[in-house]
Amino acid sequence: MHKLSYTLAITTLALLLTAGAWAADSEPGPRIIVSGQGSAQLAPDMALLQLTVTREAETARAALDANSAAMAEVIDALRGQGIAERDIQTSQFSIQPRYVYPKPRTNGETEAPRIVGYTVRNGLGVRVRDLAKLGAIIDRSVSLGVNEGGSISFTNDDPAAALAQARAAAVEDAAARAKTLAAAAGVRLGKVLEITEQSYNPAPVPMLRSKVMMADAAESVPVAAGENSYEIGVTLTYAIEQ
Repeated sequence: MHKLSYTLAITTLALLLTAGAWAADSEPGPRIIVSGQGSAQLAPDMALLQLTVTREAETARAALDANSAAMAEVIDALRGQGIAERDIQTSQFSIQPRYVYPKPRTNGETEAPRIVGYTVRNGLGVRVRDLAKLGAIIDRSVSLGVNEGGSISFTNDDPAAALAQARAAAVEDAAARAKTLAAAAGVRLGKVLEITEQSYNPAPVPMLRSKVMMADAAESVPVAAGENSYEIGVTLTYAIEQ
């Protein structure tokens, strides 16, 4: 009986010592946590274009027919410019009644609004991969009936190289900050314990936006693509050597 109790006591003590050692090892040691930023610029190679045809008529049928005829010509023209089917997508479509609201009568009574016609809108989202054709595409689309929209955004089909460059710059920036802090504090940096990343991929950069684009332009619409900036943020956690 006493022997069993002694054995249990030894086992319990061993477990407590092991647990204490594990807890001591699991406690985080001194460390430095720093953040870094990196960016890279890349000229866009693709434009996202919004084109909308709007038609009004007394009946929904007449407005739809007029709209469909104009949009069919626009789509054919886009295909003629080498735009692939996968780069042409309907982005909006609506048929809305147009109302007139009679003025209130002198006795305070009001008449119900009445429908005086219909408006049909059909919008396209177009990816233009040959930026040299962008101005001509806009000009031709307006000539064929596009009379609303016209927003252009410039982006990149594959920004992987720019992101890698920004990522490397961010790590370099964070490492330089860590060295400066360690030197100022009089400590030595150890190994990197953790790296986290925050990417800030840019939304396509808008360059032109107009409610109604000018029809019958004498020449291609001038556009400027500029550059896209890709930004990466990283956080590095360093151990401090004891």
